[in-house]
Amino acid sequence: MVGTGTPSDMPAGPPLPDVPTLRPRPAGAPKSPPVRRAGQGVVVDCAVYVDGRRQTPVPPEEALQAAVAQGGFVWLGLFEPTEEELTAIGERYGLHPLAVEDAVYAHQRPKLEHYDDGLFMVLKTATYVEHEQLTATSEVVDTGEVMVFLGRNYVITVRHGSHSGLAELRARLEEQRDLLCLGPSAVLYAVADLVVDTFVEVAEAVTDDVDELEASVFSPERTDDIGRLYQLKRELMSLRKAVGPLEVPLQRLAERQIDVVPDAMRSYFRDVQDHAIRVRDQVSGLDELLSSILQASLARTTLADNEDMRKISAWAGIIAVPTAIAGIYGMNFEHMPELHWRYGYPLVLLVIVVACVLLYRGFKRNGWL
Repeated sequence: MVGTGTPSDMPAGPPLPDVPTLRPRPAGAPKSPPVRRAGQGVVVDCAVYVDGRRQTPVPPEEALQAAVAQGGFVWLGLFEPTEEELTAIGERYGLHPLAVEDAVYAHQRPKLEHYDDGLFMVLKTATYVEHEQLTATSEVVDTGEVMVFLGRNYVITVRHGSHSGLAELRARLEEQRDLLCLGPSAVLYAVADLVVDTFVEVAEAVTDDVDELEASVFSPERTDDIGRLYQLKRELMSLRKAVGPLEVPLQRLAERQIDVVPDAMRSYFRDVQDHAIRVRDQVSGLDELLSSILQASLARTTLADNEDMRKISAWAGIIAVPTAIAGIYGMNFEHMPELHWRYGYPLVLLVIVVACVLLYRGFKRNGWL
């Protein structure tokens, strides 16, 4: 952490800003800063917990001092803070400036970073976008992020994305006093568990789309599903990027000794890690299945094109007979077979019909028609 003093020794610092103020994007920043709706504050909720119980509400500016004085911790929930807002909060809580920068400009990969006596964890969130029918442009998976700052007397959650609300999680967690008694790391566990459970729901919903595409590709009717398959594969990649890298941070929390994570919490993080591994395997299986379905669709399209070409070639061969005969007799030579015979014209027509019928039967027998 920046500074060597304990949280109780830290100065009060400037008050937390409630009105969003956008600052210029620093050089090399990966994305634009977040923009909230007008009138929407940065602080979603702020509470002090002592012995697993939520205490009398205190202003965010006094929450940390109150938590230290009572031997508890503060849970500060933020929604898409700007650089100025999070910097002010970081100065109050002693957050590392690099972690603050990552939390402001989002679009990070899941990771866990250790700064002195604190942790900074990034989790990608995901939600399934409902749609009546999957098309080549459908949005299937929408992603967001939750960043968690963890210290001895505080936990700060920073959300990016409207679908990753933590209000219900906070309410459920407040009913589990035994878990909250384990400290701020219990909040980190609850957030990680919620994120992974959401991955399970999204993966199950995507499985339905995969099953629908599989049935469409192998249906008797001719369908063009390549565009839809490619789009679903791209959307599934977003879910893979959210699930895959999460295994390593959870493994560190479950196996390594970390000051701000009690030993009693390791089994909880190990359980979340097991769930994350199962989701990762499920998503990988869906991706492999989509690849197989895509190859099958391409093979079926190629086979259908070959069948069309054989039919076209067969009909072209049949039409070539009357075309050739008519072309020969159209040369207007004086000496040609049966040119002046009374039944020459009907005979030529009969020859054309017989030849076409024989060719048709031959192509039909060989499966070209």
